[in-house]
Amino acid sequence: MRFKDVFSIIGPSMIGPSSSHTAGAIRLGRVARQLFGQQPDKAELTFYGSFADTYRGHGTDLAIVGGLLDYETDNSRIPDSLEDAEAAGVEIVFHTSKGLTVHPNTAKIVLYAGGQELSMVGASIGGGNIEILGVNQFDLKFTGEFPTLVVSHHDRPGMIADITAILQKHNVNIGYMDLDRKGRDGDAMTVIEADSVITDELIGEILRLSEVDGVKIVDLKERGQS
Repeated sequence: MRFKDVFSIIGPSMIGPSSSHTAGAIRLGRVARQLFGQQPDKAELTFYGSFADTYRGHGTDLAIVGGLLDYETDNSRIPDSLEDAEAAGVEIVFHTSKGLTVHPNTAKIVLYAGGQELSMVGASIGGGNIEILGVNQFDLKFTGEFPTLVVSHHDRPGMIADITAILQKHNVNIGYMDLDRKGRDGDAMTVIEADSVITDELIGEILRLSEVDGVKIVDLKERGQS
């Protein structure tokens, strides 16, 4: 098990009444923004469980939208995030659902821009911590606590070995890995949480591998953290 710092217990510095409903929600929005790679033109947000029941009263709507604008957990603009999104030309649509979820504080985020689309499901699990449960219909889990590679690729023999060899070459240790694929020899996605910074050079080498379609980095380290 990986070491968890004090923020895992007491939660981070944040705007809002609840680490689960605000700080965790902000981080869910930031992960979706980083996976999408740009500010969306439109975001559809679906809340489940307790999120669906209390998202307005607890500011979960403001928090996730703030995350989509790449606001950090202590950004004083979070209470104004809906107005800021409108001013930036981002259309926000909220939904609630009684669908079954793994955790009561679950949200589905779907982003659109320039013909591109991203779908992500994640949960705020307490203390400002999150767990991503799926990306673009791939069943994948990761926390965003560490620098994370998300590699979209075609499933082929040796792909994982090729990716991990590049990480080894750059002296990057793998703390966690998950993989899902849409059938043998079909589209696949691999998630790797690393113990150190992921450089542009490393990303470039992965992108040059055959059958790799794209690489995204999730890194939630905030500017106030050392």
